[in-house]
Amino acid sequence: MYDLITELYPICRSMTGKGVRQTLEIVGRGMPLRTCEVPSGTRVFDWTVPKEWNIRDAYIRDPKGKKIVDLAQSNLHVVGYSVPVRRVMKLAELKQHLFTLPKRPDWIPYRTSYFKEDWGFCMSHSQLTGLDEGDYEVCIDSSLEDGRMNYGELLLEGESSDEVLISTHICHPSLCNDNLSGIAVAAQLAHLLQPLRLRYSYRFLFIPATLGSITWLSLNQEGTEKIKHGLVLAGVGDSGKTTYKKSRRGDAAIDKAACYVLGASGEDYGVLDFVPYGYDERQYCSPAFNLPVGVLARTPHGQYPQYHTSADDLSFVQAPFLANSLLKCLSILNVLENNAVCVNQNPWCEPQLGRRGIFRSFSERARNPDFEMALLWVLNYSDGHYSLLDIAERSGLAFEAIRLAADVLIEQQLLEERPAGKP
Repeated sequence: MYDLITELYPICRSMTGKGVRQTLEIVGRGMPLRTCEVPSGTRVFDWTVPKEWNIRDAYIRDPKGKKIVDLAQSNLHVVGYSVPVRRVMKLAELKQHLFTLPKRPDWIPYRTSYFKEDWGFCMSHSQLTGLDEGDYEVCIDSSLEDGRMNYGELLLEGESSDEVLISTHICHPSLCNDNLSGIAVAAQLAHLLQPLRLRYSYRFLFIPATLGSITWLSLNQEGTEKIKHGLVLAGVGDSGKTTYKKSRRGDAAIDKAACYVLGASGEDYGVLDFVPYGYDERQYCSPAFNLPVGVLARTPHGQYPQYHTSADDLSFVQAPFLANSLLKCLSILNVLENNAVCVNQNPWCEPQLGRRGIFRSFSERARNPDFEMALLWVLNYSDGHYSLLDIAERSGLAFEAIRLAADVLIEQQLLEERPAGKP
């Protein structure tokens, strides 16, 4: 995952353009990722797909002819979607198009101008304060013309047509945590799930932020009823504690599964209620859709100083934290895949388990001391109302122990398994 981030880091991405297509080509290696395209001007609900933006070169030369800003040195130096410019101007005029971070004088900010035709440069504040008066040559060799917006889509078909949505945004240039980390974890998750026999079908979306999810939802309204669970992955490579943001529903199965996994991890974690600000969950959870989609992150966006700056670089994300985030994703999906509602087929007092050979020998009990208690918990709460996840939460036992107990009881025809209920 870290190697993938390293490979994607130099690519200049935006909402549209060659950088997005190059990114999708790399991400799609080894998986049947479909690159979709939507023409500029396409109406998607209250929005319109913009013109395609590509950039070849950009720089500022000072009065002595020295390049003081160069796109080749950092993709963040140019405001995303800047229109073409080739002029000589005084410092006072140039400053109207310069963006810095006075509180972080050595960092370069990330800025865009998607829906207003303008131009600009980003630079360190310490560099800005050292500029002398005089004539500055400004060049932005870009194009803004009718083209297409691209996104990647992958469907891994399971036994059911019910889907788990995994969504991540791909439009940010040279920002590692936001969101090359989300891309890398989602891609690895897809690779790991591909060969497995799955209960659910899994739909992966690699999309431009905001407009990508709006566009996908606009083009796939009739299919959204298949989405029973969903995760937006963003900011999953930093050293902060894992944080889960609930869906708009607040009590969806994905919310319960994520909160259970984080609580059972033994690590510090955070849980946030839904607010209509953030990543693409805002669109999936909009009132007309109200899909059960939450967000898995580490430090929430905007709550670490490196956010949307040049300091969100290859040193800010680390392989162990990417691995930790991936494992938590897998644990959440494991709960979703194996959760069920069971009904006790012999509910009049406890059935005699010993004569059925269900109780293990003393040596086996020592290796798995929770098994006997898990049997009793599952039998008692399998009344058609509690899921296996509910029982794990109530008992304090590991979900895997509860699932194992249920499997043994089903084999002995003491339980009947049913779907886990509403998402």
